[in-house]
Amino acid sequence: QLRLVESGGGAVQPGGSLTLSCVASGYSLGDYCVGWFRQAPGQVREGVSSISRNGRVTEYVDSVKGRFTISKDVAKNTVYLQMSNLAPEDTATYYCAATLEPDSRTFLAAKYYNYWGQGTQVTVSS
Repeated sequence: QLRLVESGGGAVQPGGSLTLSCVASGYSLGDYCVGWFRQAPGQVREGVSSISRNGRVTEYVDSVKGRFTISKDVAKNTVYLQMSNLAPEDTATYYCAATLEPDSRTFLAAKYYNYWGQGTQVTVSS
């Protein structure tokens, strides 16, 4: 079974940066579409970004375009989410998720994902 572990969260001031990591074990992420999601207290889980199995296709929710970058390192079996110019509204628990996807599709809807990590907290506050 694929296992995902997130890390890299923390507390930063507005305008700061963080890089989240999602390390997989059990199977190669080269066969999986991987997504990053976030959920703030009392809010629904939101798809933030997604990357295809081969890493060539990426997708972002409009609110993070130009600020977040998703990437995949198959050799390290890790997907990253580089976040810059962070704002208080980015505060949430961030989750990575994966789904076995033979084509180069990406998904921002949680329903497509079968495997989830436990999450890492990101807090943006002055």
